[in-house]
Amino acid sequence: MQSTETAATPLRIEPRGGVLHLTLDRPAQFNALSDELLTALQSAFDAAARDPSIRVIVLGGAGRAFSAGHDLKEMRSHPDQAYLRGLFDRCSKMMLTIQELPQPVIARVHGIATAAGCQLVAACDLAVASEDARFAVSGINVGLFCSTPSVALARNVGRKQALEMLLTGEFIDARTARERGLVNRVVPAAELDAEVDRLAQAIVAKTPVAVASGKRVFYRQVELGVAEAYELASGAMACDMMTHDAGEGIDAFIAKRPPSWRGT
Repeated sequence: MQSTETAATPLRIEPRGGVLHLTLDRPAQFNALSDELLTALQSAFDAAARDPSIRVIVLGGAGRAFSAGHDLKEMRSHPDQAYLRGLFDRCSKMMLTIQELPQPVIARVHGIATAAGCQLVAACDLAVASEDARFAVSGINVGLFCSTPSVALARNVGRKQALEMLLTGEFIDARTARERGLVNRVVPAAELDAEVDRLAQAIVAKTPVAVASGKRVFYRQVELGVAEAYELASGAMACDMMTHDAGEGIDAFIAKRPPSWRGT
């Protein structure tokens, strides 16, 4: 995957070793998710899914914010239900793509993450936030209930906590977001990049076979009943035991040596 850092594009794409850094790059608009930015994100995720050299994806925002959600000015300039339905469908597809990727996606959050920006954090597999980060699903404040953000939000935090955010539009701070399960870690702003890198490298050190299989099964089983979930998980573990890397990992553990992953 080639690095893209031109001012004409709303998304910076920077591969660094096995970690792909995607940066929402509309700082003057607080990285609002325009049509063009949604298209760029979908394209970048689709390309990453086909690239075995990418082991982890880090998603962040340029300037003072992670993302303020959908571009309201752009939406108001297209007062057509068919257009708006298409916009929300494309956004939903992009959020689902994050879940379907073989690589874990880490949200690197600073400043505000509101409405679809908060949804984007919730859609990522993991999230690290700076202490100054704030989160809201604030569509209700402009007369629009954040229905699509509620899908990801309600799968991260408790129902009453999600509904309180959705019905009031009020902000929560980073530590409250961690307590409620929206983010994994909260650090001082000066330590944000280092903490994201520590988390990314901890995943890069593992076999990509188990990471991809585990992520896929995790999201499938949480939507099933308990018996069906165990059936799925048991079959997955039996299949995973047949991989080279599972055998290598167990042999290395027994021999008290570092494993040598082959990616198969």
